[in-house]
Amino acid sequence: MFETFRNAWKIEDLRKKLLYTLLVIVIFRLGCAIPVPFIAPEALQGWVAGQSGSMLGYIDMLTGGSFSRATLFALSVTPYINASIIIQLLTVAIPALERLSKEGEDGRKKLTRITRYTGAGIALALGIGYYFLLRGQGALVYGSGAQMFAQVFSAIVVILAFTAGSLLIQWLGEQIDVKGIGNGISILIFAGIVSRWTSIFTTIKTWLGFAAGGEVKYYFLIPVFVVLAISVIVFIVILNAAERRIPVQYAKRVVGRKMYGGQSTHIPIKVNMSGVMPVIFHPGDYRRLLPELVQPGSASVCRPVPGDVQHQRLGVCGDLSAAHHRVQLFLCGDAV
Repeated sequence: MFETFRNAWKIEDLRKKLLYTLLVIVIFRLGCAIPVPFIAPEALQGWVAGQSGSMLGYIDMLTGGSFSRATLFALSVTPYINASIIIQLLTVAIPALERLSKEGEDGRKKLTRITRYTGAGIALALGIGYYFLLRGQGALVYGSGAQMFAQVFSAIVVILAFTAGSLLIQWLGEQIDVKGIGNGISILIFAGIVSRWTSIFTTIKTWLGFAAGGEVKYYFLIPVFVVLAISVIVFIVILNAAERRIPVQYAKRVVGRKMYGGQSTHIPIKVNMSGVMPVIFHPGDYRRLLPELVQPGSASVCRPVPGDVQHQRLGVCGDLSAAHHRVQLFLCGDAV
């Protein structure tokens, strides 16, 4: 792998693409640290921290912690991904979109433009929902007790900031596709997830402190955690690359005095053709999330963590529990 990067760095064109992609990632991480005006995110951070293993914790992981900090890129690429999926599904159902998909490059450009507009609409809707979530958690500077003008003005600024941030991420991903190494949206998602790895090291450091204080069991938990994490990665790679080969036997035919055909081949069918779509559209997560968005406190997304120390102990365990649930979801469907 390192040899591949070394060889790519020697080629000037690839070196420019790598540097441009790195610059876009730096801009993306800077946007994840820029706070949106009129928001006091301390209340939201404490609430989301108690939702480890829930849908909100999953969204916060995908956004690299921007969701819990209510920064400019809090919505991340979620609106664009949802818009892409919706347009792809509607291409089969709506004849006009189906004709565009068959018109070659011009049709693809029109579908891309429609996807952008749809993503902007979804970003605006999510921005409005996120504003009411912040308002319900008391994370706004101008809450229900402030003057009406201050409430309306802050609401417009917050919603437009979230919407503009999502559209800016979409544009950054497209720039990586055009001027970078490609797969821009996937690279930005990966950068957001990797940025959360620091919490794992913090948790391991906390466990070592507990072990040094006399709780010997944490000396055994750390190796178990490392082995389990590596096993999950290996399992995901194997499952993603696995395929079922359907054998195909061509019949023999005689032409004159020669015999043709009779070859054997196979049709490769991926085991995991659906990818992460079942996890994204799993209704169980939304059944637990929607009551909390409509009326905060009406439905507990997960069990509250009693204290900071216990949250530090169980933070990674909650993430592993969520991963275990999603593995069960893939294997068993709605039976879990």
